[in-house]
Amino acid sequence: MTDYAIENIKGLEDMAPKFGLSPQVEARFGRKSLAAEQSGLSYQQLEPNYRQGFGHMHKDQEETYVVLAGSGRMKIGDEIVEVKEWDAIRLAPSTPRAFEAGADGITFLAFGAGESGDAEMLEDFWPAD
Repeated sequence: MTDYAIENIKGLEDMAPKFGLSPQVEARFGRKSLAAEQSGLSYQQLEPNYRQGFGHMHKDQEETYVVLAGSGRMKIGDEIVEVKEWDAIRLAPSTPRAFEAGADGITFLAFGAGESGDAEMLEDFWPAD
């Protein structure tokens, strides 16, 4: 293994179709292709006004999200907050979270601590409108 790795994130496979989330979501994961041992990252893009259908949280993994483009809302626990370009959001492992894109969509990077096998999916996470 070398001391570094370079990958173009947009060249990584879009995993959203494998999870039935396409075409509203684009999701590319870089941990394996970068041979990262203690970190991970993903690139995600949500179409305008698309709300993730579930939330998630982790047992041990802290995550930080950076909004690259667009805006929207994030449900963090029981709170819903507005997020916009260049906002960075750090979440403790046990904090439930999900995104909803605004009128222009939202694109963000998620940084974590590597393998996310400790994720717990949360169905019916958003309140009824």
